[in-house]
Amino acid sequence: MTEKMLRGMREVNNVGTNVLKQTLDFTAEDFAFLMNTNLESCFHLSQLAHPLLKASQAASIIFISSIAGVVATNVASIVYGVSKGAMNQMAKNLACEWAKDNIRSNCVAPGVIRTSLAEKDLKEETIMNALISQTPLGRIGEAEEVSSLVAFLSSPASSYITGQTICVDGGFSVNGLHILQP
Repeated sequence: MTEKMLRGMREVNNVGTNVLKQTLDFTAEDFAFLMNTNLESCFHLSQLAHPLLKASQAASIIFISSIAGVVATNVASIVYGVSKGAMNQMAKNLACEWAKDNIRSNCVAPGVIRTSLAEKDLKEETIMNALISQTPLGRIGEAEEVSSLVAFLSSPASSYITGQTICVDGGFSVNGLHILQP
């Protein structure tokens, strides 16, 4: 790689899967599968990429997390939420540890986003109504809204942002108790 190619290198960790089970139904294999897929893979990829990121002199690591790692939800398993919460913490720790190497580290935590994976659940009227009623913007997110934030965090315009978990969820994660008035 040339010096020009290395400058401003980006690493985007966009991996995730879920096993929808109640806590007591999880096996050790289920737990290991989710933690290995959602967390361990990002940890090791970051380790392996570190020399190239450091050489670029202005690198950015972006983890694709989830609001399930920020707030409690009942649309994801506990282990999924734990793996994404640990990812959020990993981004904070790397932001501190690798800042001396000019490597920034952030998380993007999407809410429910209209993707082919989510489409089945979004066809369920009760699920869709519950999600929309708890989302201040009153709609499901689009993939482009997540990718726009990833692009921003990859750009020089975000050069003073590190260690953050930024939710892209239409306000779902900050929505409190609302008592409807007639």
